[in-house]
Amino acid sequence: MPGVYCFYMEIKPIAYIRTAFAEKFGVPRQSGLAKSLTGVIVFEKEFRNPDALRGLEGFSHLWLIWEFSANRPKMEKQGRGNVEWQPTVRPPRLGGNEQMGVFATRSPFRPNPLGLSCVKVAGIELMGPEGPTIKVTGADLMDGTPIYDIKPYIRYADARPEAICGYVDSLEERRLRVVLPSELSDRIEDKTVIPSLVETLGLDPRPSYHNDPEREYGMAFAGYNVRFVVRDEVLTVTEISAIEK
Repeated sequence: MPGVYCFYMEIKPIAYIRTAFAEKFGVPRQSGLAKSLTGVIVFEKEFRNPDALRGLEGFSHLWLIWEFSANRPKMEKQGRGNVEWQPTVRPPRLGGNEQMGVFATRSPFRPNPLGLSCVKVAGIELMGPEGPTIKVTGADLMDGTPIYDIKPYIRYADARPEAICGYVDSLEERRLRVVLPSELSDRIEDKTVIPSLVETLGLDPRPSYHNDPEREYGMAFAGYNVRFVVRDEVLTVTEISAIEK
């Protein structure tokens, strides 16, 4: 078509993030829902330059642009460059039964598997063996997720409290009551991760269309396998065991 130009832009990760999530199950569905969750952004050697972070200390929040890297094996299995995208997906929050256009959702299965998350800056370490690094809270990313760009959150431009959010506006934000027996929490050596574990479990990691009170679920979190059941809006942890390395 006249006036239309096609080109390819090669992008590469500038950093990776370290979080408590070794697998997709249990990761919050959106950033900021579990505010106590921490993550550390570690830059690739090529980008470990403190000058690149100059002025960042004046911002409280960041936008992260990242890859749904857990989908990569599935895509590669189908053949690189031959992956067919689907125009509709079934959002889990709608029970997995209704179809919506992929561009009306935040599904990880997209033509370009890029994610966007807003996180809070908890600290910036300019020096050190891996410096500079950025500690953030509220991240909804798996451990090792590649990050392609970081941008500061700007309140006057990015905040839209009057926004209409389609079918999402009709969905209630529900949280479960979490019962974590002390004899199980005592097995966690690093006690600082317990609040973020409880907060994550309270978001109900199960698919929204699962409602079997007899089913036991398992979630990898901060080096532990956490098993639980959900009955009458109460999540009870039944087992915690260290994951063998």
